Amino acid sequence: MSQELKERRRGDYPFFLDYRTRWIDNDQYSHINNSVYYHLFDSVVNTYLIQHASFSPMASNQIGLVVSSYSHFFSPLSFPAVLDLGLRVTKLGSSSVSYEIAVFEEGVAVPSVVGGYTHVFVDRHTRKSAIITPDTRSGLEKLQGPSSKL
Repeated sequence: MSQELKERRRGDYPFFLDYRTRWIDNDQYSHINNSVYYHLFDSVVNTYLIQHASFSPMASNQIGLVVSSYSHFFSPLSFPAVLDLGLRVTKLGSSSVSYEIAVFEEGVAVPSVVGGYTHVFVDRHTRKSAIITPDTRSGLEKLQGPSSKL
């Protein structure tokens, strides 16, 4: 699977969010610390949900809980790089969605990192599984398949 992920290209992702790295993103080895990538994953997913899937994490009766995550690192990145975060949906269930995120350095065709996670949508108060709302599902469906450049 790692080789397959390494072969991803920008056209595989329908949505992009840019990120300007910060000095604090670097670790003692002068590259972006592994934990920062999970912050980036969370940022691109939640930006998309809010802007394109009618999902308001603070106002909705539903929340998405991360139940699994992964990350494959292919080449290091460091400050002051500008990154392009590509997002797509790899699996959409009735109450869950799996995302794949690729991290590209601006102007570079191949990803430095590919990772992702699975959200299970639950009722905010009971934490019981909840069917993804129609508006959110419609937004998530746009992330399936090759790029449509949202």
